[in-house]
Amino acid sequence: MEIKFYGASAGVTGTCHILRVNGHTLLLDCGMIQGGKRLEAMNKQPFPFNAETVDAVILSHAHIDHSGRLPLLVRRGFKGKIWTQNASRDLCSVLLTDSARIMESDARYKNRKAKPGVAEIKPLYSSKDAQLALQQIQGIVYRQWQQVLPGVKVRFQDAGHILGSAVVELDLQEGELRRRLVFSGDLGQYDTPILRDPESPKRADFVLMETTYGGRRHRDRQATIDEIGEIISAAAETKGNILIPAFSVGRSQEILYQLASNYEAWGIDRFQVFLDSPMAIETSELYWNYPQLFDQEARLVKQQAGEMPLLPNLVLSRSSDESKAINKIKDGAIIIAASGMCTGGRILHHLRNNLSRAETQVIIVGYQAHGTLGRKLVDGVEEVRIYGQTIKPRAQIHTVGGLSAHGDQDDLARWYEGFENKPKVYLVHGEDEGKSEFQDYLKRRCEVTAGISKPGLVVDLAS
Repeated sequence: MEIKFYGASAGVTGTCHILRVNGHTLLLDCGMIQGGKRLEAMNKQPFPFNAETVDAVILSHAHIDHSGRLPLLVRRGFKGKIWTQNASRDLCSVLLTDSARIMESDARYKNRKAKPGVAEIKPLYSSKDAQLALQQIQGIVYRQWQQVLPGVKVRFQDAGHILGSAVVELDLQEGELRRRLVFSGDLGQYDTPILRDPESPKRADFVLMETTYGGRRHRDRQATIDEIGEIISAAAETKGNILIPAFSVGRSQEILYQLASNYEAWGIDRFQVFLDSPMAIETSELYWNYPQLFDQEARLVKQQAGEMPLLPNLVLSRSSDESKAINKIKDGAIIIAASGMCTGGRILHHLRNNLSRAETQVIIVGYQAHGTLGRKLVDGVEEVRIYGQTIKPRAQIHTVGGLSAHGDQDDLARWYEGFENKPKVYLVHGEDEGKSEFQDYLKRRCEVTAGISKPGLVVDLAS
């Protein structure tokens, strides 16, 4: 009975850990590596296991850095079930389909531009692979034990990160040996709108714990919301557009919620608000259909509002022509578009058209991995390249990390304190510095010494 660390053991994307019990192999997530061409090229490398011998996958949530290589796993021979929460199953149908479509489109574009004689570029996986993977996903509700393999039961609790995100509890038995392994997945902040707070299991023997923001505290949420209001007011005066690169799942929905909640106070009626992402639109509609997973306030809003959208001046831009038309607008537009790290998607077109204008406001609302365009903008680089065009940013770049879908070090420690015992901890899904800082913080606050994961490290769960 052992766990072997693999993806997101030395960074924050590509989560995948290998659990072996009773001669069976399970994966905890199978995510895409993100963060620039060098890192993304690693997705094509062989897995450190034979996909055909994997018996099951336990998926904590639908974000691509946790689910994105499931179609590749299937393409390479995986035939088992993928167990996840019901809402995550539905979100995967949106995200994995879109992921495959983008890769196929990028491959076609590069092949058209390639010089004669250059080998054909193939996507990492196809839409057919994505559909096959979706057929293998089995959804279960929160707080219900499910037998997934001999000697292996799983139960999901709410992680409060995105819709359907789960803290994974695994009850493992190998002969007379029994162990409870808990995988945090990605944990959300406490006291945030729409979703419920993260739930802590009562006991465990071993815990794998994410540390995306383990080395820092988020800014006060209300201060963040107030700052967004100030940015919007400034944009109304300077007559510029507001660009919000946002992940299609989670951040886009909260931004819309905040705009609606502060509609009069922020003077949102002075703008046209564009949700320029077919995937974010589909995801928002899916969120709307899961009120049973909302917190009390959001459920009340749903009951009072009835149908989407909440904003009377919200434009849902589904087609590419509708998206292109937005680029003709020089002021008075709030544009919410993917991707959240500015690594692709429609936000790149809006940045190309607006980034050089001093009256433009760019609001960064989520984590920006090293090597991404979003990180470069946050770091204040003098010039960037977008679709072959060199641009000198003159726009105002605002980082409002208080809206992150990830809990900070206080949230993470609070979640760990929910255990009635003090289980052994291994830190995953974080930059090295953040993991080290959280290791120190957890020792001071909770008097527990956490281990730090690294690729290839094997932990014997029998010890």
